[in-house]
Amino acid sequence: MKNILKSKSFQLCFAVALGAIVMLLPRPEGTKFTINGDKDGVLQQSVGEYFTVQPSSEDSGGPYTLVVKNPGELKKPGNYLKAKIAELKLSGVTFDYIDGLSPKSMRFLAVLAVLLFLFVAEPIGLEITAILIGVLLVICGITDVKDAWAPYMHPVVVFIMACLVFAISLDKSGLTKRLGYFIIKRAGNSVVKFTFVIAIGLGIASSLMHDAAATAIGLVTMLPLMKAAGIKPHTNTAKFMMLSLPFACSAGGMGTLVGGGRCMVSAAFLKEFTGIEITFLDWIKYAMPAALITVPLAVLVVYLVFRPDPNIKLPAFDDELGPLTSMEKRTLIIFGITFLLWLTKGFHGIHYSVTGMLGIAALIIFGVLKWEDIHTNLEWGTALFIFGGGISLGLAMGYSGAATYFANLFFPLVKGGGWLLMFIGVGVFGALVTNAMANVAAAALILPIVIPMAQLEGVDPRIIALCLAMATSFAMLLVIGCPPNAIAYSFRNFKASDLTKAGLVATPILLAALVLVASVWWKILGLV
Repeated sequence: MKNILKSKSFQLCFAVALGAIVMLLPRPEGTKFTINGDKDGVLQQSVGEYFTVQPSSEDSGGPYTLVVKNPGELKKPGNYLKAKIAELKLSGVTFDYIDGLSPKSMRFLAVLAVLLFLFVAEPIGLEITAILIGVLLVICGITDVKDAWAPYMHPVVVFIMACLVFAISLDKSGLTKRLGYFIIKRAGNSVVKFTFVIAIGLGIASSLMHDAAATAIGLVTMLPLMKAAGIKPHTNTAKFMMLSLPFACSAGGMGTLVGGGRCMVSAAFLKEFTGIEITFLDWIKYAMPAALITVPLAVLVVYLVFRPDPNIKLPAFDDELGPLTSMEKRTLIIFGITFLLWLTKGFHGIHYSVTGMLGIAALIIFGVLKWEDIHTNLEWGTALFIFGGGISLGLAMGYSGAATYFANLFFPLVKGGGWLLMFIGVGVFGALVTNAMANVAAAALILPIVIPMAQLEGVDPRIIALCLAMATSFAMLLVIGCPPNAIAYSFRNFKASDLTKAGLVATPILLAALVLVASVWWKILGLV
């Protein structure tokens, strides 16, 4: 029986059955509808028997809201409106569900149920599941081909690819090895001191490179030393060292837009849905203080959960690496110029993806990288399909109408609570959901729901976008929660349950620190 449950065929059939079950569920019609294109009010006049017009501050002739007078009298108001529009031959008139689900929204939720199961159970590769996002959105009539595939080459995806290529260049040039030796020299042979220094150092550095790359750099530096010191897998010392890195790097990734795809996706969705842009420099101003606090806090929590053996000493290294090589200097100059262009985007207006790709071109032109280095080492499936698929799914939730429905469904729970209640609710929800799927996908799915909620409550949507990007950095309950967890687990020095044990302690503490930073620092900046 156990083998049957684990078989790919059974899991794929179960995913399809799950989608079919969602489609068979009763579809809530709702009682409110937004009418578009009825400039002369023809539809409004013809449905006056069953609907009333909700007062609006919009100019006459624009979109307006119809509310069902007696919900029990009209069983399917959506179907009634559709029939009336066809009867009156109002070709330019459309309507959107506000507190109900349209047939398109229901199909989206069925697709979402299938995809969520595939992401969690992984009967097929995550990259293939991510490709299926575009396929299913088109087949189920949720969107057209262009809108389904365009997000796979969204500027955010290109920007993330640039970040991953820069990580490859840092490793090839030898700068990562130099960083490791520098930390060892400063930390000495103490396991505790070494782990705190390398985890906090790379945790903060993960704000400037992808958090997965920072974790990989730390592990490559750490593992030979653990072996030389005789540290056995599954001991408290091994657990402390191996879990401190992914926890610190995940927390530090929130510091800038470069640190993780969730940050750039949150900024992009904020711009997409509200027209408000958070620049690279603004993001650092709001998020970096939280990263500087949560990174050492995450390492401290792991230390308290898994106390290492104080008698174990790491080997000393007396050899020197010598001065910076020509390749290291070229890499540092190109990375520095690119980073400066990212910082000053608000002045020159060139998108991060463009300046990032310009930097990659410079790395190849000046001999730091060859195309084979990129082709061989870049995780194309992650860069293109998982990030792009997450964006495509999130946008589909918005234009299918599902996001509006859930925003209206959950809004009464936070109504009148102000920004703080919404911040806490979104933060806790985001931190939990991101453990079941990639944090990019979590941000892409949740933002279309919570941004309309923020607007309904009169809360600055920047607060919610920042909150979600930062809270989804705390994917510390499951191994599949984020790439740093998966990378560390792949070396089999701890069990998945060990990560969960530390995460159960770390997550609420780090979320509380996040709320504290928002309440104090953001108030000083005038954001709240």
